[in-house]
Amino acid sequence: MVAFFVMAFAASLPNLFIGITSALKGIPQLSFGDIAGNNLIAMTLAVALGVLAAKNREIPAESRMAQTTLVFTIAAAILPLLLIRDNTLSRADGLLLMAFFAFYVYWLFSKKERFAKIYNDRQTRQIPIAKELKLFFKDAGKLVLGIIFLIISAQGIVVSAQFFARSFNVSIILIGLLITSFGNALPDIYFAIVSARKGETWMILGGLMGAVIMLSTLVLGIVSLIHPIEILDFTPLIIARIFLIISALFFFFFVRTGRQITKKEALFLILIYIAFVLVALSQGVDF
Repeated sequence: MVAFFVMAFAASLPNLFIGITSALKGIPQLSFGDIAGNNLIAMTLAVALGVLAAKNREIPAESRMAQTTLVFTIAAAILPLLLIRDNTLSRADGLLLMAFFAFYVYWLFSKKERFAKIYNDRQTRQIPIAKELKLFFKDAGKLVLGIIFLIISAQGIVVSAQFFARSFNVSIILIGLLITSFGNALPDIYFAIVSARKGETWMILGGLMGAVIMLSTLVLGIVSLIHPIEILDFTPLIIARIFLIISALFFFFFVRTGRQITKKEALFLILIYIAFVLVALSQGVDF
């Protein structure tokens, strides 16, 4: 449950702040590219690096929860691509995306047995109330400080994205697809690698699939409610759409068939992402 919801929410915060900032500045296309690129990385590079970092070079996906969430993940990743076929992700589309997220959360919390399994059943020491309060305020302070840094960095990232788009004469959505998405996907990649090295490979798919769902529905829905997303230069998005569908299909196939992702499959997913970057650069940048 932590991997599917809490970790996914934490990893989505940078995308959320960049999305809100870009929408307020009138360039929500940056957020759309950022989320599309982040989803692509989650289903290819991030999960593949998690596999390669694991001791047995594989990630299990045997639980029914993982298998069902896989369907939600693929649907969430593809739904925004279908809604923006008319070159616009409207406020109505945003409400639809948020409704999808609400349905997913309802399903996630609908069965109480998902909360009955104890992760660590060792007896914990009783901590004095004064120390508990001290730890609480310390953690709360870290959280507030982190959010302040995210807001400030989001401002700088959006301004920098505008600068590079003008300087290199490329569309803002391409900057989101290739640059900001990679930076924002680093928490997902880090989480996958660390979980794999600690032998907690069962958490990797939960965190990555939860992030894809949250970004594609809740975050993108919030951005489009603030400012509808209109795509003027559709070429980068066509490329991203093709590779997103390809990566989603192979991700679905690998998880469904053997109920695990192996080393060979991980290497293939990495090749998909490399091919996407090369094609996007060749089509979107005037060398």
